[in-house]
Amino acid sequence: MLRRAVPNDAEGAYRAGLLAMREGQDEAAVPLLRRAAERHSRDARLWQVYGLAARNTGDLKIAVDALTRARSLAPTDGLIAHGAARARLEAGLPAVEDFLLARRLSAVDGALFLGLAGAQFAERDAAGAIAGIEQIVTQQPLWLDGHATLARLRRMMGDPDDLRSYREAVARTPDNPSLWQAWLSTLLLAERFEDVTATVAAARRAIGAQPFLDLFAAIAADEAGDHAAAGAYFDGLSDTVEAGTLVRRVRSMIRRGRITEAAALAHRGTRAPGGRILWPYVALGWRMTDDPRWAWLEGDPAFVQVHDISRELGDLTELAERLRSLHIAAEQPLDQSVRRGTQTDGPLLARIEPEIIRLRDAIRGAVSRYISALPPADAAHPLLAGPRAPIRFAGSWSVRLTDGGHHADHVHSHGWISSALYVALPPSLGGEQRDGWLTLGACDTLVPGLAPFREIEPKLGQLVLFPSTMWHGTRPFAAGERLTVAFDVAQPK
Repeated sequence: MLRRAVPNDAEGAYRAGLLAMREGQDEAAVPLLRRAAERHSRDARLWQVYGLAARNTGDLKIAVDALTRARSLAPTDGLIAHGAARARLEAGLPAVEDFLLARRLSAVDGALFLGLAGAQFAERDAAGAIAGIEQIVTQQPLWLDGHATLARLRRMMGDPDDLRSYREAVARTPDNPSLWQAWLSTLLLAERFEDVTATVAAARRAIGAQPFLDLFAAIAADEAGDHAAAGAYFDGLSDTVEAGTLVRRVRSMIRRGRITEAAALAHRGTRAPGGRILWPYVALGWRMTDDPRWAWLEGDPAFVQVHDISRELGDLTELAERLRSLHIAAEQPLDQSVRRGTQTDGPLLARIEPEIIRLRDAIRGAVSRYISALPPADAAHPLLAGPRAPIRFAGSWSVRLTDGGHHADHVHSHGWISSALYVALPPSLGGEQRDGWLTLGACDTLVPGLAPFREIEPKLGQLVLFPSTMWHGTRPFAAGERLTVAFDVAQPK
């Protein structure tokens, strides 16, 4: 069917390529677009769409080559230049000059400025990346993506006043609700709940009563321990609010001991747009109330699998050295589960160094085996519903934890399958406290004392795969280095 959709003429092939990408058929389209581009070798747009389709599949080597070819054929096209720069950045190649070229060819584009900052950071010029974004948000204080990126970069480099651009912007434009909301959202991601409360008070003085301010105040109260005050707000909401707010209402109910009611509300919410993020709370509620449906949701042994891929990975020492070279940040991320450690920036498994290509191939094989061992399709289940191919990564990174490091309990509810691969470990882990082990099913900040239903001892070259909606974290360890690779497999469309 797709073969017939790629005509021999260049225009038709280009449009067929765009249609294939819109329909998620990139894997099938790539070889057909390659032949079309080779047939019409002077057509920049065909090389462009071929490169973009390859990028969507995760093959950045093809994407870089094709988009670079497109750029040489259309040297004044800013969009093609931006695509080539982005592919080089994701592939792990130097890309600062490529983004500068794209910026010269394009109108003002926030994505270009963010890409340039990412390229500067990747080339260890964090100061330049921060200065560039800082200059723009000073000129354009309502550029919300710029503020978020600036806060993230500053936190990774250890700046104790990492969110100050928001404060400076509201000092200049205090009557803009969107700016206040963005500041509060970033504070919430960083789990700075006392700062949320103080900022809500400042926002009310500046912009008056706003419904979103009441929501942020209630969230901060609940997370800080004033569950009665938060509950008074959340109990006044309807079940039809958007999924993110519904999560906060469910969390409030759990903290007040209304577990059965919380689980029922969360389960209803899974059927709403974006409701996938409620499945982790359904799992908690059903498990805490001994609901037999928990076994259907999380209890099948096939849902958590351990794969030894050490032979496919080759020399783990070489891989570890490659990963360490990518840990540029000085501090833990602003909005991730990492505690006392660092996390790499950018899509790790898109990179084209030989060690990463070997890593990606080994992971793809294990993920394929994981999927093959799953139970039959079940349209009601968050893991088993829908198609199971192609395998694409929604995100990938490395985490380096050091003395006392761990992951807070969390979920990746926008992924489909999540993971932990162990590349380097401290000399001794375990003991009575199972130091450094992976825990599944616990959520200590929400349900203190709820034991994990499974704990897995880390072993070199071992890949653990589990549903992205499953709560997971790690236990702290006393000393040494715990170097891992993690990724989310995207839910196939």
